[in-house]
Amino acid sequence: MKLSDIDYKLLKALDSVLSEQSFERAAQRLHLTQSAISQRIKALESQVGQPLLIRSQPLMPTELGQQLLGHYQRVVQLETELVNQLNVDETRVQALPLAVNADSLASWLIPALTPTLQQQRVEMNLYVEDESRTWQRMRSGEVLACVTSHATPVAGSDSHFLGYMEYLCVATPDFVQRFFPKGVNRDSLSHAPGMSFDQHDDMHIQFLLEHFSLSPGQYPCHTVRSSEAFMELALASGAYSLNSRLQVAKHLGDGSLINLTPSLQVRVPLYWHHWQLAGKLMKQLSEQIRSYTQDCLPQQ
Repeated sequence: MKLSDIDYKLLKALDSVLSEQSFERAAQRLHLTQSAISQRIKALESQVGQPLLIRSQPLMPTELGQQLLGHYQRVVQLETELVNQLNVDETRVQALPLAVNADSLASWLIPALTPTLQQQRVEMNLYVEDESRTWQRMRSGEVLACVTSHATPVAGSDSHFLGYMEYLCVATPDFVQRFFPKGVNRDSLSHAPGMSFDQHDDMHIQFLLEHFSLSPGQYPCHTVRSSEAFMELALASGAYSLNSRLQVAKHLGDGSLINLTPSLQVRVPLYWHHWQLAGKLMKQLSEQIRSYTQDCLPQQ
């Protein structure tokens, strides 16, 4: 089978079902019946000779399904750019699926994206994951680009170093008085509540294990799936936390937060991956992001 043999109407049905996570909503989106959507996916699977959709919760593409979806999304973006260039009066909204880590989203990413959002008609779909997992969204073909801690690009994509996210261990003066009156050490940390982002976030675990020989279960730790809520809980004296320097700089300056371990910090390298055939929009966006992060993220 050749790619030229594939009916893109069938791929569009598959893409819609996975995007909407529902046959019913996909049918409404494409102005078709659910039966028609199901028939198109079956026809596509018959065309390629193997299943493309795993009917689980959530709905998932198979490995081949991921590859076809990645190809389809890149083709759609290139087609939209061409239409916009050839038809002055006809402008389509370009889909821009990106995978990003929560701390980048809460600090530098939106300002970096702003010029593109102001100049282009785009519709972002942001997948928020730990920086070690965003790369998987890229590999599966779900996104056109990602911010990740992985340096090695997926085949067919480019990787650019953005800089380091630096994380500081911080708490309020009130929290320090209650939990660290004699300083930050193994004993005091075993009683003080900390924070992790989710079950995939091992930064807090590794920090305490490496520097204070504390293992999970030997200390209390909240799970808070929001960078903004991380800050709010820390500022409310509810926990100490590892927060990015970009997010805590103002609070360290006005004294509302204290750096608990001035000699210790966590540095995470960040990379921008994008598909090589993603088109003019992605090239423009990549240049803006690389330029912006050169000024706000440490390069060495």
